[in-house]
Amino acid sequence: MKFVSWNVNGLRAVAKKGFEDIFRSFDADIFAIQETKLQDGQSPIDFPDYHEYWSYAEKKGYSGTAVFSKQEPLSVTHGIGDSRFDIEGRNVTLEFPDFFFVDVYTPNAQHELARIDYRCAFEDTFREYLGGLKAQKGVVVCGDMNVAHEPIDLARPKENVGNAGFSDEERGKFDELLQSGFIDTFRYKYPDTGDVYSWWSYRMKARDRNVGWRIDYFLVSDSLEGAIVDAAIHGDVFGSDHCPVSLELDI
Repeated sequence: MKFVSWNVNGLRAVAKKGFEDIFRSFDADIFAIQETKLQDGQSPIDFPDYHEYWSYAEKKGYSGTAVFSKQEPLSVTHGIGDSRFDIEGRNVTLEFPDFFFVDVYTPNAQHELARIDYRCAFEDTFREYLGGLKAQKGVVVCGDMNVAHEPIDLARPKENVGNAGFSDEERGKFDELLQSGFIDTFRYKYPDTGDVYSWWSYRMKARDRNVGWRIDYFLVSDSLEGAIVDAAIHGDVFGSDHCPVSLELDI
């Protein structure tokens, strides 16, 4: 199966930049997006051969996640069971016979870590939620997790120590998630590959100079380790400040 994830940074904006053609070119079994910035009924796209599932933020023009699946799932869950986070539309979970698929848009800690307490509370709640799923069957998790895990995952690690996305708190929470039984699939396949990023600031021509961060991930529960075929980061795909990431599983 082929999975794709992309923070589109506003679906209505990226729809004007060839999103439908990009979507079709991947021919994914499941395609997840984050930061849709939509409310119900505002989607500018439609794929009749996919089932669509949307989580919306209460705040207009903010956050939001969606999953498109060729196969109809057994069940769909919006949120992680905590209203503090679910009002921001940060999660969609699809259940299939052999695995759960989870789309996540992790909160940004913001400038000077102004929202770090909220971020860490989300991380703890999300990890507990995934643990409950993992106890039942395999789990595939994808999305913008808003953290560069190790120095290899960003172009300027020394300059960004302590900043949002590379703070000890956020990196520590990612460690905890992996230690709870999850695998970072890109690093699993390419442990030493550097200069490969999934997000670039719009400022200072960062993307042109490849001054980026790897903050978009596909994780799988350890029970699916043997199913990992390949993982990729598609830096040649434009339309957002993020690029898509993908995963192929033999499942």
